Amino acid sequence: MLHDQDISRKCPCGSDKPFSLCCEPAIEGVKAAATAEALMRSRYTAFSLGAVDYLIETTAAEKRRPEDAALLAEQVQSTLWVGLQVVDTERGAADDDWGAVEFVAHFETGDQRGELRERSNFRKEDNRWYYVDGEVEVRI
Repeated sequence: MLHDQDISRKCPCGSDKPFSLCCEPAIEGVKAAATAEALMRSRYTAFSLGAVDYLIETTAAEKRRPEDAALLAEQVQSTLWVGLQVVDTERGAADDDWGAVEFVAHFETGDQRGELRERSNFRKEDNRWYYVDGEVEVRI
């Protein structure tokens, strides 16, 4: 487990659910995210916890690059993710094969605060959701 078993600890994704019942099962490989939004939330949580392997594993195979692990490790070291707001979802239900999720993720890096706005695209293959790409805007 990434952290202690404290059932009262809220999930970083902002769902108001306990971490152990929300994103942790997906990040730990116990249970795959059931929807595109659930995958997006678990990836946000993985960024906030530094779960680089999970981020790579949940990226569409054709989008993975050899340098991803090093780049992600550097990013999670220098960024503190402090809040997530889901703005919109399009499809991405358990019986869909694609979906899109628009969100705003708030962060701190050094002495700066900012937000990352993204509309992420997801694809389901072999009953698992994967992040494909997204339209990103960062505001500091």
